[in-house]
Amino acid sequence: MRAAEIRRAFLDFYAARDHRIVPSASLVPEDPTLLLTVAGMVPFKPYFLGEKPIEHPRLVSCQKCVRTNDIENVGRTARHMTLFEMLGNFSFGEYYKKDAIRWAWELSTEVLGFDPERIWVTVFEDDDEAAAIWRDDVGMPEHKIVRRGREDNFWWMGVAGPGGPCSELFFDRRPDGQRDTFDDGDGLMEFYNLVFTESEVDANGAIIGALGSKNVDTGMGLDRVAVLLQGVDSVYDADHLRPLVDLASRLAGKRYGVDEKTDVSIRIMAEHARAAAFMIGDGIMPSNEGRGYVLRRLIRRGVRHARILGVQEPVMSTLSDAVVDAMGDVYPELTAGRSFITQVVHGEEEGFLATLRQGLTLLESGIEESRSSGRLSGTTAFKLHDTYGFPLELTSEIAQEAGLEIDRDGFERLMTEQRERARAARDTGAARGDAGYREVLASAGASRFTGYDRTLDEATITGLIVEGERAKRAGEGSELEVVLDRSPFYPEGGGQVGDHGIIETASGRLEVLDTVRVLGDLIVHRVRVAAGEIADGQAATARVDEAWRIATERSHTATHVVHATLRRQLGEHARQAGSLVEPGRLRFDFAHFEKVPASVLGDVEALVNERIAADALVEPYETTMDEARRLGAMMLFEEKYGDIVRVVEIGDYSIELCGGIHATRTSQVGAVKLLGEASIGSNLRRIEGLTGREAIAGFRRSEALLHHIATVLRSAPEEAPAKIEKLLAELKHAEHELRKHAASGAAEHAKELSEKAERFGDAAVVATSLPDLDVATLQQQALVIRDRLGEHGIVVLASASGERASIVCAIGPAIKERGLQAAALIKDAAAAIGGGAGGRDLLATGGGKQTGGVATAIERARAAITAAVGASEGAA
Repeated sequence: MRAAEIRRAFLDFYAARDHRIVPSASLVPEDPTLLLTVAGMVPFKPYFLGEKPIEHPRLVSCQKCVRTNDIENVGRTARHMTLFEMLGNFSFGEYYKKDAIRWAWELSTEVLGFDPERIWVTVFEDDDEAAAIWRDDVGMPEHKIVRRGREDNFWWMGVAGPGGPCSELFFDRRPDGQRDTFDDGDGLMEFYNLVFTESEVDANGAIIGALGSKNVDTGMGLDRVAVLLQGVDSVYDADHLRPLVDLASRLAGKRYGVDEKTDVSIRIMAEHARAAAFMIGDGIMPSNEGRGYVLRRLIRRGVRHARILGVQEPVMSTLSDAVVDAMGDVYPELTAGRSFITQVVHGEEEGFLATLRQGLTLLESGIEESRSSGRLSGTTAFKLHDTYGFPLELTSEIAQEAGLEIDRDGFERLMTEQRERARAARDTGAARGDAGYREVLASAGASRFTGYDRTLDEATITGLIVEGERAKRAGEGSELEVVLDRSPFYPEGGGQVGDHGIIETASGRLEVLDTVRVLGDLIVHRVRVAAGEIADGQAATARVDEAWRIATERSHTATHVVHATLRRQLGEHARQAGSLVEPGRLRFDFAHFEKVPASVLGDVEALVNERIAADALVEPYETTMDEARRLGAMMLFEEKYGDIVRVVEIGDYSIELCGGIHATRTSQVGAVKLLGEASIGSNLRRIEGLTGREAIAGFRRSEALLHHIATVLRSAPEEAPAKIEKLLAELKHAEHELRKHAASGAAEHAKELSEKAERFGDAAVVATSLPDLDVATLQQQALVIRDRLGEHGIVVLASASGERASIVCAIGPAIKERGLQAAALIKDAAAAIGGGAGGRDLLATGGGKQTGGVATAIERARAAITAAVGASEGAA
């Protein structure tokens, strides 16, 4: 059976038994405890834990998964991969062990066609129920039911969550005479795991309680089943992966199956390209942390193995494109993101290739130095990581191939020092304690935000905090923090800056300089006492600066429109990666792999302003997370959301999860002027813009500038660009002519100097100073004179230009053959101008700030030449 047929057969088998087919979830899990989707049950974890209502108690899926815990085995064994497809059937409180076991046997033997005589099963050591079902209901011989301990037959995800005993099916690939005993190796391959999730476990896998129901969670690895049913030696020979392996071997110019070491590299290239395509298709971008780091590591590992095979050009993107051809019909997100996937992989590969050669040179040197100790230094590993972008695991793998281990403690120490330096740069002072905030929270409770529908509210002061400590009162001129029981001031969050305004009591008036959220539940107002004094417990009137608030609302609504427009113009991958929303301005960071051309940015600006002028309703509302997801609301992968979320919907154009404050209609934004975009990191871009009145003022400034330029050019504004282009062309031509004249003059001068050359035997020497020339011009002039003098020429020129003096020496090949070097000839001369000399054998330069030493430098150079030429003649 081909892989596609296996996938279809599994889904159809369980669909016929009242299982609802569920499409594969993203590789980016909703579960914040997981970096990636590592198992077929990950999307259903809330159902197992009873956190979400179950719409249908029986489900079946083919889930894409990524695991990198044993990446070092990928390509080296027959069955290890980072990306795999997990077929699974699930029951939430419905059928349990008997049906799960009976159906697994029926599917395996009658539908997929596994030979029953070659199947072994394992059960958890004390699971008598499962053992009895296999023996009595299925008819499995007693000796083929193997009991194993917790390490083998108790399943959990490696993090806190559901778990339970499991029963596994193995296919015996050994010759007939070797099938008498159970030996868990390559000869016996596990292909179906039935997990009976009845327990809740902690982060260490220890059972902490029973789940509300007994459930079934199974997993059948599609890739492994393909290996078994197709009778091939490894997953890389199965029908769905072998074409990718063959393409990798063609790109590398190698034959697959001839040399095992070559085969390992070919398999790694193919497998990692497949994983990279799937990860990028789900919105993951290469980066230096989190899941982006996993992706970067996979691509760079593939690139490194391509280099091992002698491939110098980028090839991983070609392989990833082939993945889309092979898998796009099953996973449409691959087809939709084809061009983006290939561009991201290509960009990452090119970037790494630029430093790979230098990094490998450093690593090879470090390996040679470490052979006696058997341990590669942490300093080398850190430099490779910090300077050349080598993931530690890649360095470790290369070191292991050379028989070395890495000083991981030394590496981690240097990493810790770097993090501490970065933290100190961000915060030069000691972190302020939060004891005062906690005291307020404990005594008065959380603050209530009332600012969604008002900018004025009556409140009570529940806490005054001065330098981290709680205070009872504060006088005029003091700067402190104030907590209210309820506040209309928006606390900074989601990119939106905190509100400004005024708080008044019967005895004092406070200027609110900023508003932030502390400990998750306290709204803290950073204030200055403008008049009088204030005391804890006073009644207060809180008034937001309405002009500030309105201008901020415009910017926030504009940011959502910009986000939606960028995704339409650049692709769905252009997701928000950060933002700053403040009165009259916005800054928006987003994922993208290349510079956005000015013409495209202009189109984005025009479309944004069209949407703003359309006067669409901006509608915020609260709903459940499931409903928001059904509606297609944009959400950030890194954010943590509760069951009830706030959605902001802008007409039919944008829908996002957002806790910020917005205009009520898009027309209230007025206008948006984008100022430009730039790179802020690998695959990350930043757009900055003006909104509302600031945008209009920006357009006016641009118009005024254009009119000023037109006036200077004595042209109409619309004619100014063409006139500037014409002037630039004329300037370029004039500069070319000037260089020609200068070169002609220099050549004439060079001719004069060469004709006055001094003779020392067959050596022709020009040593003189020239007025006001920089080192580059001196070099050019020296080379022209030397070429006129011929292969026995020696030229030394010196000059002072501004506050710097320079000296240059150029010699002919015949002079070099005498054992003389240009740098040696002007070493003492350069000291006269306050510097040293360096360069190649035939050309050397020196420089310093002692401009008065030029004449002395020439004298010393002439003396050095005289001595050197005479000595070389004597030696000859």
